[in-house]
Amino acid sequence: MQTKSAFVAIVGKPNVGKSSLLNRLVGEKVAIVSNKPQTTRTRINGVLTKGETQYVFIDTPGLHKAKTKLSEYMVKQVADSVADVDVAVLVVEPKGEVTKAEQELIENFKTMRLPAILVINKIDLLSQKEQLLERISAYSKLHNFEAVVPMSAMTGEGTEDLFQELEAFACEGPHFFPDDAMTDQPERVIVGEIIREKLLNNMQEEIPHGTAVSVESMKEREDKPIIDIEAVIYCERDNHKGMIIGKNGQMLKKIASQAREEIEAFLDIKVNLQCWVKVREDWRNKETIIRYLGFN
Repeated sequence: MQTKSAFVAIVGKPNVGKSSLLNRLVGEKVAIVSNKPQTTRTRINGVLTKGETQYVFIDTPGLHKAKTKLSEYMVKQVADSVADVDVAVLVVEPKGEVTKAEQELIENFKTMRLPAILVINKIDLLSQKEQLLERISAYSKLHNFEAVVPMSAMTGEGTEDLFQELEAFACEGPHFFPDDAMTDQPERVIVGEIIREKLLNNMQEEIPHGTAVSVESMKEREDKPIIDIEAVIYCERDNHKGMIIGKNGQMLKKIASQAREEIEAFLDIKVNLQCWVKVREDWRNKETIIRYLGFN
């Protein structure tokens, strides 16, 4: 049997459902999901092997204007991701205007002669299908996409249609990951992302973007099947630290409890999770801290 591989960059503006699409395509949760924009900060590879074809999906940060050294890194991740793939998938919402960032990315497709598929996500939210036709028309005027696939990452509608289109861009050659792999991310990174997801989903709008999670240690006990995990949540202000901890520590307990349940399901083992909160003022503009947290 001749094996094939396809490297696919998933790109688009914040909050269009790129991580949800990645999880849907892989069939497992490998990227965190939040209704807050710019949830994804780095490239996350999801892997799915279907028969002879292995798909490597690269989930990228949302297209946005860089305001800090961290966001400069995030924007660079998008550019790097589309530099060496077989096809790009531009994910858009079914309503709204075509943004400047999307137009610039489409121009990059043309310059690089990179094949691109347009995915109109969240069609389950559309009440009038005429809106979908208007959306297709608006983007088709800007670029000759290889295909247009309306779908819903939430319900799965259109998933197989997308796979049929992606199959055309698979190249003959060896698989780059084991056939049962789902991601290239180390367990420690995924554990940290799970904690950050619970932080994002429980905290107010202004706090999450100034937070990061560092998993300091993961050790399985020798006498019983339990993994002890120690994690530090970094924030930028003392008052944010107080809000993350909450009255009598209740908010931090809630975040840690939700994270522990999902980490146990992911690792398939009982987990003892200890979380601390530390302040590092303006850490998003300090390269030493950014590198320490793995953004390099």
